[in-house]
Amino acid sequence: MFATSPAESVHALDVSGLAVPEVTFWTIGDADGLHGCVALKELGPEHGELKSMRTDAAARGRGLGARLLEHVLAESARRGYRRVSLETGSQEFFRPARTLYAKYGFEVCGPFGDYVLDPNSVFMTLELGR
Repeated sequence: MFATSPAESVHALDVSGLAVPEVTFWTIGDADGLHGCVALKELGPEHGELKSMRTDAAARGRGLGARLLEHVLAESARRGYRRVSLETGSQEFFRPARTLYAKYGFEVCGPFGDYVLDPNSVFMTLELGR
């Protein structure tokens, strides 16, 4: 993320950020190796945050991002979350991610949690069960 966004606008979790009780982390892969990952952070009893969703450039176009997102949304519903939110970049590099999130019903919103307005960030949220 540091290659596409200023350091102060990078909100990706490192290994220590993923290894906390409120974060669950999943990967997707096959016999050729790991091709993607996603994390879900509990912000509260009814609110989750999609974190660290990535797919390997060589594996793009295979629907892996959609599968990861569908998994997180199903898990969020299972947990009883009423809302899932995310922060992603505003740069062109992140357009495919924003398009995928919008396809699943995420809408642009204001900052949530500890985030603040940032021209390099786009905040999106999805009300589950709509």
